[in-house]
Amino acid sequence: MSEWTEVKIGVRAEDVDRAGDIATMVVPYGIYIEDYRDLEEQAWEIAHIDLIDEELLKKDRSRAFVHVYISPEENPLEAVAFLSERLSAEGIENKIETSECKKEEWENNWKQYFHAMPVGKKLLIRPLWEDADAQGRAVLSIEPGLAFGSGTHETTRLCLEALEEYITPDTAVLDVGCGSGILSVASLLLGAKKAVGVDIDALAVKTARENGLVNGFKEPEYTVLEGNLTDKVSGKFDVVVANIVADVIIMFCKDVASFMKEGAVFITSGIIDTKEQDVVNAFNKYGFKIKARRNDKGWVCFECER
Repeated sequence: MSEWTEVKIGVRAEDVDRAGDIATMVVPYGIYIEDYRDLEEQAWEIAHIDLIDEELLKKDRSRAFVHVYISPEENPLEAVAFLSERLSAEGIENKIETSECKKEEWENNWKQYFHAMPVGKKLLIRPLWEDADAQGRAVLSIEPGLAFGSGTHETTRLCLEALEEYITPDTAVLDVGCGSGILSVASLLLGAKKAVGVDIDALAVKTARENGLVNGFKEPEYTVLEGNLTDKVSGKFDVVVANIVADVIIMFCKDVASFMKEGAVFITSGIIDTKEQDVVNAFNKYGFKIKARRNDKGWVCFECER
């Protein structure tokens, strides 16, 4: 079996959150981050111990690392070039190294950083390998697998918080670029009558369908399509949500209205703040009015209507 490629991105510690955001948006596989600035606090929070291995204590607190994993079917050189370009464009000094690794070596690395997490007022996101107290919230059980979307990223949380405001028992939701299916499955858990997810990546489609089944949803209530944006989608929806990169949102703006019922809302996220005005210009060009704007750590989410 061919081996995976590990891409290790070294950055200044103060830049690691932005570097991680870029890596997550660019490469649709699991990542994990080495950041030792709060080592003592994290050790206590996670393991409730204050005895830390000496080798860990010697780690350089001024540097941090983002680890990205590329499947054997993908070209790691393309990923490295893209990451280097995006990081440099954001003014993030970086050093990128690559090495071969087995899939099993990294799967548990990123899983250790994903725990049950309340989102908004109504949801609790729970990884399949962890028990959690629902505390009156709807529980979204998820296996992120290799597809982007565990709910921990700011763009996903912003979308989930926005969705809470619009889901009713009569709502039909279209989730464009659905990734792991977290937004469409969450919509059904919040009470939507129907959700359709679509993604260009076959692995994401498989993961989204599996996450639907884990939470008790299947066709016709929950349908996941493999396609480029809406080329395989038919019908009109009360909510269209797209948590994808700004450039694709701009391109999608010209077509999205044909999938919206009268009075429908278009929720978009995945927009880094440096691209915000370009997206707003596209809204204006295609007749969208911004109802609300949410932001978190340099990422922006819009709720729009026609």
